[in-house]
Amino acid sequence: MSGGRVELGLGAGWYEEEHAQFGIPFPSLKERFDRLEEQLEIVRGLWGARAGEPFSFQGRHYRLESNQVFAEKWPAPALIVGGLGPRRTPELAARFADEFNAAFATLDVARERFAQVKSRAGELGRDPAALRLSVVIPRVCVGIDAADVARRQELLGPPVGAIPDQGLAGSPEYVAERLAEWVQAGTDRIYIHLLDVEDVEQVRLLGERVAPSLRAG
Repeated sequence: MSGGRVELGLGAGWYEEEHAQFGIPFPSLKERFDRLEEQLEIVRGLWGARAGEPFSFQGRHYRLESNQVFAEKWPAPALIVGGLGPRRTPELAARFADEFNAAFATLDVARERFAQVKSRAGELGRDPAALRLSVVIPRVCVGIDAADVARRQELLGPPVGAIPDQGLAGSPEYVAERLAEWVQAGTDRIYIHLLDVEDVEQVRLLGERVAPSLRAG
């Protein structure tokens, strides 16, 4: 239905306050990762099952009994695994993901996680080059002049939750230069975290004056 535009991103969860707001349990870190691993096994199992053949799964947290897959073979959506964990996150991404997202990592941490994921993917017999790498850049402010940038920064307010305040603010040329550092570090896709969804002018600046220079590089 989407023509390949739907992607599924999964992680262990990190923002406890948000879980509380929606009434979603927030168990220990180990349990969250155990659940994530089972979820990834289930998703890959369902997507990889043949039409008409039942899929079953017996885990500690989830159990599926003869789940019938009725659809004919179709291209599965891309599966994105994201997080900053130094051990289980790279392992799960290397095993299951089409894309590994280093979330809100610093540049140095992202480089380290990218290397871990690709190394482990190779050990598992996967082509490391086929695994897409991505990152999220939070609190981005781009403007045509200093006053324009300052206005957008003021509207953002304090950082949300435990996200590091590693905002990126400046002219289109400056923002493009900084984002190019991520591209040089091996990043295939950069997600820009824009909190003001009504600020279409900022989207235009990013699309017309920032993105083209990154594609050209």
